[in-house]
Amino acid sequence: MNQHTLAIAEVIPSTEEPFVAAMEVIESVEVDYDQIGGLEEQIQELQEAVELPLIDPERFVRIGIEPPKGVLLYGLPGTGKTLLAKAVAHRTNATFIRVVGSELVQKYIGDGSKLVREIFEMARKKAPSIIFIDELDSIAARRLNETTGADREVQRTLMQLLAEMDGFDKRKNIRIIAATNRPDVLDPAILRPGRFDRLVHVPMPGVEARGKILKIHCDGMTLAGEIDFKKLAKATEGMSGADLKAIATEAGMFAIRKDKELVEMGDFLEAVAKVSVAADTQKMMPGIPPETTMFV
Repeated sequence: MNQHTLAIAEVIPSTEEPFVAAMEVIESVEVDYDQIGGLEEQIQELQEAVELPLIDPERFVRIGIEPPKGVLLYGLPGTGKTLLAKAVAHRTNATFIRVVGSELVQKYIGDGSKLVREIFEMARKKAPSIIFIDELDSIAARRLNETTGADREVQRTLMQLLAEMDGFDKRKNIRIIAATNRPDVLDPAILRPGRFDRLVHVPMPGVEARGKILKIHCDGMTLAGEIDFKKLAKATEGMSGADLKAIATEAGMFAIRKDKELVEMGDFLEAVAKVSVAADTQKMMPGIPPETTMFV
């Protein structure tokens, strides 16, 4: 304003926090449902709760119900939770905003809450949009009576997140997906209906699913003849999708080490043995959470 006449001289544009703007995934997410093996039921749940409200909202209007407000994916590490969120973003052509829960834990009082407000504000401006919160347990752990200053700041951020989730006008063009490895430590307030209406368990792959996942990861590889994926699937009991991807990569590395033209079955068996040792070592390390079951 003009300091003498108090007349408006110029309208100052609203500024966006660069840290928040960087959370938007500009590049097209090149992951589709056919690149995800063994999670057909989970894909259907996401399609109904996230994809349909964005691309065909008339179905819900016709039936007279509101779509689920948020979806929580929970399961052990490496089972495909983040991959599912990327596939949904690819299908809907929505603005994909990815934020890791630990990024919302800030040093100064009020900074975390401000980030949450600006993330949701950006989602409103760029609707239709999908907010994907990875590692939700880092900011939404169960609140305790005895807390330190740092814990209280995390709780303030959680309260702001809850307020933003409640404050949407039915969030017609904004969907929220969250992922966690530890559903047992989440605060009950964030799990109640009206915030995360749909809880989707992403399990460890079974034998049939492991075969599909291995085929997907080997699709672009130069293989020698017929690879017995059924035998490999049986030999990889207890391994996650991430472990299976590592097996495909290691098999290729063994072929490169031996200067082969093709990847053979023997290379895959060596890769299974190597990754199995690494997986067993990780399970014995302290701090690795046990598999948790959530009853909903």
